[in-house]
Amino acid sequence: MNINATLLGQAITFAILIWFTMKFVWPPLMAAMAERAKTIADGLAAAERGKHDLELAEKRAAEILRQGKEKASEIIAASEKRASEIVEEAKAQARAEGDRILVAAKADIDQEVFRAKEHLRTQVSAVALAGAGKILGREIDAKAHNDLLDKLVAEI
Repeated sequence: MNINATLLGQAITFAILIWFTMKFVWPPLMAAMAERAKTIADGLAAAERGKHDLELAEKRAAEILRQGKEKASEIIAASEKRASEIVEEAKAQARAEGDRILVAAKADIDQEVFRAKEHLRTQVSAVALAGAGKILGREIDAKAHNDLLDKLVAEI
């Protein structure tokens, strides 16, 4: 019987321990475990949000980079087009300047030709007068006239 009383005492003590544990120890442990589970869940959710935000940021960075490359290529194309326009404008100006210089040179050449012709006419008339004076100063002889005319033509 002693074993039964001991067993009954142990069962009552165990029941008091379970009641005490359930009343005072178990709720703080469960609260700590729930808080820890909540913290872990929040951390996992934050990590998932961070991962999602990182993917979005990478997509935005890729889009911005693509737009930057497009803009750079547009700027390069525009600058190449402008450079071509400038070259064409310079060519047109050079052609116009060359044409103007050519016209001016032709005008100068025409003036020089005119001056040379006038000078030549003056000299021809002087030579003709000198030849006529020599012809009239001598006797009228066909052979002498031919000689003088040949000399005149040689001088011209």
